[in-house]
Amino acid sequence: MPQRAQTDAEIEACFDVMAELRPHLKKSQFLSTVRNMESEGFRLMYIATDNKVVAAAGYRICSNLFMGKHLYVDDLVTANANRSSGYGKRMIEWLRDEAERSSCKFLHLDSGTHRGRAHKFYFQEGFTIASYHFSQEL
Repeated sequence: MPQRAQTDAEIEACFDVMAELRPHLKKSQFLSTVRNMESEGFRLMYIATDNKVVAAAGYRICSNLFMGKHLYVDDLVTANANRSSGYGKRMIEWLRDEAERSSCKFLHLDSGTHRGRAHKFYFQEGFTIASYHFSQEL
């Protein structure tokens, strides 16, 4: 069962797995970045086995005119060494349940165009491609 990372130690324990998805992250800034994001509604969840984090997900619940109340997954990653072990599925199930508990109308996420294995997984979990996401670095 996923657990919420609340203490500094729990947040820091998520770094190695999260850095596999987001290699630009700096360990020295990870805790303060997550704490700042928490003030904006971000929540960090993790699954650990044998006292080691094997999967992590960051999400937020918010509303907009397009979707109404929704749960947006910022980050979802299973450690390379633990892929295809069911941890991603367990995390998606928990996130879906959390969205329903919170009366959200949608559960959604973005996935980089180069992440073919992730896309296959999301399709298997019932996600569809609903739109293009455009960005511009400033």
